[in-house]
Amino acid sequence: MDLKTLLTTFGMIFLAELGDKTQLATFAFSANTRSPLSVFVGSASALILTSLLAVLLGAAIGRVVPQNYIKTVAGLLFVGLGLWMVILPGGK
Repeated sequence: MDLKTLLTTFGMIFLAELGDKTQLATFAFSANTRSPLSVFVGSASALILTSLLAVLLGAAIGRVVPQNYIKTVAGLLFVGLGLWMVILPGGK
């Protein structure tokens, strides 16, 4: 196991998840239940499963598509989604 990759991944995902919709939803579920352990196990399991899917798909696609194409498409998707949210905010 590559310790540098492990720590970098942990740090980036930890910072990205702070204050996001998932954390806020988990906060709300926990505030409305008498079983915070169930909320923790459910939310942690969901994050593990989505991470597993991302790793498996990323590894499979990474074998076929060059890394610079993946980075370029990911960057364009982020920019496109950002522009979409600014131009079409969806508010009433």
